[in-house]
Parts: sequence; C-alpha cells; structure tokens
Amino acid sequence: MNIISWNCNGAFRKKYKYLMEYNCEIVVIQECEDPNTVNYSEEFKTFMPNFIWVGDNKNRGLAVFSKYTLNDNLWDTGGNKYFISCKVNNEFNLLGVWCHKANSETFPYIGQMWRYLQINKEKMRDKDILICGDFNSNKIWDRRSRWWNHSDVFNELEELNIKSLYHQYYKDEQGKETIPTLYHTKNIEKPYHVDYILASEKFCDSLLNFKIGDPKKWLEVSDHMPIFVEFKTRDLSKNYK
Repeated sequence: MNIISWNCNGAFRKKYKYLMEYNCEIVVIQECEDPNTVNYSEEFKTFMPNFIWVGDNKNRGLAVFSKYTLNDNLWDTGGNKYFISCKVNNEFNLLGVWCHKANSETFPYIGQMWRYLQINKEKMRDKDILICGDFNSNKIWDRRSRWWNHSDVFNELEELNIKSLYHQYYKDEQGKETIPTLYHTKNIEKPYHVDYILASEKFCDSLLNFKIGDPKKWLEVSDHMPIFVEFKTRDLSKNYK
C-alpha cells in the first residue's frame, strides 16, 4: 500500500497530475480547494474516487482522497484546524492533519494538534492508525515556557505507540532532520522539516519505503515536498467500493 501526503500550496486542480504517475491508494492534501467545487478529470475520479474535505475557505482546506471507501469517524475537533479522522475501507484509521494558525494567539499550529490530541487520544489508543500531514512544526521551535511544544505532542503520541516514520526510517533525531520537507517561500536557502507521517505499531513494522520529494522537481509547484510511504500490507483491492 502506498500513501502520499503533500501540502500542494493551493490550486490542487492544476497539480494533481503530478501524482498520477505514482501507484498510490491514498493521498492527503493540505491547502486543497473543496473538491465539490472542482471539475477533476474522469481519469482522476477513477484514480481517487472517494474523498473527505474540510475547510472554512473553499480554496484552502484539507482533503483525503482514496481508492478505498472512507467513512468519517466524526471525532470532535474542538474547533481546532484542520483535522480529518476517517476509517479506511473499515480496515484502519487515518488522521489527516493541517495544523493551522487558526487565528489563535495562544494555540497556533502545533498547539492545534496538542488540543486535538487531548480530546481524542483515547480514541487512538490501541488502534491501527496513520497520521499524515503538515504540522507546521519542529522541535527547534520548542519554548521552555510552553507545555504544548512539538516535543510534548510527539512524546504523547509515542506513549500511544504512534511513532514518526521518518525518524524510524532514517534514524535522525527530532530537530536534527537531514531531509527538509519545506523550502519556505520556495527558497532553497530556507529548509525546514515540518511535514510528518506517524503510525501505530502495525504500520511501523510493515514499512518498506519512506521518501521525501526532490526539490528539483517539486519546487516549481509547491514550497512543500510530498512524502511517499510504502507499506507491506495485505491487498485491500478486493474491497474497493
């Protein structure tokens, strides 16, 4: 099973073709316009027939597209932005994330994830789950005076046995990542690692490949690089609906 998570930097209707060459079953797209307002090609509708989208602005939201059925878990977001929790093909849970400033002076970005986690972490306990998205966060921005730092969020997830696949795969330490996911304002001199895919034990054990897109290809369309993951899992295709 192959999954892509990507902050497309808007106008996904003009960029989805960049993903068509990849044999993926699920894509999680941040800064995606409402698919209900877009006339995608029949090719893409066949490629990814099912989707869930959330957002306050029809031009910038969070979407999960899939070849598999998606059933919204309807987990309480507490007004935090933006999160999609869904059951994929009745097989496992997927949480799409785009940590937004959300006009919050107290809990922007990773603070939104921390608050969401306080509401829903018991629902994640002992579940097969993937968490994919743009967290807009890194350990380098931790503050001593804050109790909801990047490190606090990732430590709480580790307590649930949900781990960052990048750090599992490349053995880098948090805050010392050697492969960026963001080149701020498309400036190659401003690299950061702010996008993540995390997974429960089942997926950690079946991870085959983890790759971050090459800026030579992707910077022309977004300042974020897509994340590609491949798992060794049983074929779900017989359950396509």
